[in-house]
Amino acid sequence: MKDELTPLSKRPPSPLWATVIATFFGIGRLRPGPGTWASAATALLWAALAHGLNPALRTPFAYGLAILVTLIGIPAATQVARSSGSKDPQFVVVDEVAGQLIALIGVPLAWKSFLAGFILFRAFDIVKPPPVRQLEKLPEGTGIVLDDVAAGIYAFVGMQLLLHFGLLN
Repeated sequence: MKDELTPLSKRPPSPLWATVIATFFGIGRLRPGPGTWASAATALLWAALAHGLNPALRTPFAYGLAILVTLIGIPAATQVARSSGSKDPQFVVVDEVAGQLIALIGVPLAWKSFLAGFILFRAFDIVKPPPVRQLEKLPEGTGIVLDDVAAGIYAFVGMQLLLHFGLLN
């Protein structure tokens, strides 16, 4: 790819909107573990937002928000990755935001549920079972974001099983 051959000093900076979105308002700059910080912040923000929603609207709103974050996150991650010269910069965490939101779809507003959703998503994001790892190979922001979307789907399924069998009561 031509961009990877361009020295970092000659690459144009990414647009501000892309940096703000890709780093989730700068959370991606936190150390250690920017992805974990972004997942934790997402879970806390979703809990606060969901608490203020009519319970009947929580699940559809969570679906819509996860789709929106994914659709905006892909071009933002692409822009920031190009300007950084890295295929998947650690400070790009919008992918964790999308995946963590997916993991929490339809989850009751209870600390056990949120903790389980957080742990499941982080585990699937780190282990990357098939096809999660293969999705990383997709180009640019698509690969950056969709592998975490897949990890979020695994965590979502795990959460629904835990809830179905009453293991979080």
